Amino acid sequence: MEKDKTFIVVIIPAFNEEKSIGNVLKDIPKDWVREIIVCNNNSTDQTAAVATQFGATVVHQTNKGYGNACLKGIEYILQKPEREQPEIVVFIDADYSDHPEELPTLVLPILEQDMDLVIGSRALGNMQSGAMQPQQIFGNWLATNLIKLFYNYSFTDLGPFRAIKYNKLLKLDMQDKNFGWTVEMQVKAAKMKFKTTEVPVTYRRRIGVSKVSGTVRGSFMAGYKILWTIFKLL
Repeated sequence: MEKDKTFIVVIIPAFNEEKSIGNVLKDIPKDWVREIIVCNNNSTDQTAAVATQFGATVVHQTNKGYGNACLKGIEYILQKPEREQPEIVVFIDADYSDHPEELPTLVLPILEQDMDLVIGSRALGNMQSGAMQPQQIFGNWLATNLIKLFYNYSFTDLGPFRAIKYNKLLKLDMQDKNFGWTVEMQVKAAKMKFKTTEVPVTYRRRIGVSKVSGTVRGSFMAGYKILWTIFKLL
């Protein structure tokens, strides 16, 4: 498989990220991607308008939830003729905490080593102080160790910046509508014996306040959902 812009699309779930989405879209290497899909998750600000201004395709998901937004992006791709569907899908958040210019780093293990799923690991990379809250770091550590215990697959992170073969993504039959999206993908990939790897990624403080780790309730619900998903899929 050779690098070709027709192979890759990017899905970006976005809820009230008007201050950051432009930076994300600006920094994605355009010669690597065919299309960038911003999944506007019922935003009340100008997220959709800014994304359109920067050349993204905007689809609208009125049902709130991280997973719901991602599923809307997949639904949009599925409606295209088969010849216009990609080889690879890259997921990245809209808050500018990841470095979009590192997209080729995530994609290369698929192109060169025939990997099915590549996780951008913040734990292996260079993370700015304060970019992740202590509860996030602990939650990632616990979840990845449980995946290792139950499924014998080694991950260091549930990072949102990730690349996956499109046909493998469809095979996962993703269902989670909110906080369990990333761990569902990794657990199902482990159960289906996908070829997976991680690459170090750079991580910085997000623009704006996190809808998850920025509140006690959000942190608790995310942690609960992650653990629930791991045990549910046993």
